Amino acid sequence: QVQLVESGGGLVQAGGSLRLSCAASGSIFTIYAMGWFRQAPGKQREFVASITKGGSTTYADSVKGRFTISRDNAKNTVYLQMNSLKPEDTAVYYCNADIVDYSGNVVGYWGQGTQVTVSS
Repeated sequence: QVQLVESGGGLVQAGGSLRLSCAASGSIFTIYAMGWFRQAPGKQREFVASITKGGSTTYADSVKGRFTISRDNAKNTVYLQMNSLKPEDTAVYYCNADIVDYSGNVVGYWGQGTQVTVSS
């Protein structure tokens, strides 16, 4: 079994910062890409950022220059540093990871989500 556990969400004023963490645990041989998505009320889940095992990153245009994704492969953990937050960043943030188990299967897993609320 594999679990992704997120932490670090909360309430912050516009212009503030938050750092999200997502730790993977369980039967893990290795992890390929890890990423963050978000879903605002009444909207579809959307891509925020991703990072490969080697450290290559991709960002949604809406967060470029404000958010930074990073990972610690030794800890099977991905982070999202969010700066200059805006009210439109308010959403439930979900982490995602492509995990290889000891049988060689690659499965995409999701965390349970963490709420980020940015007040104006």
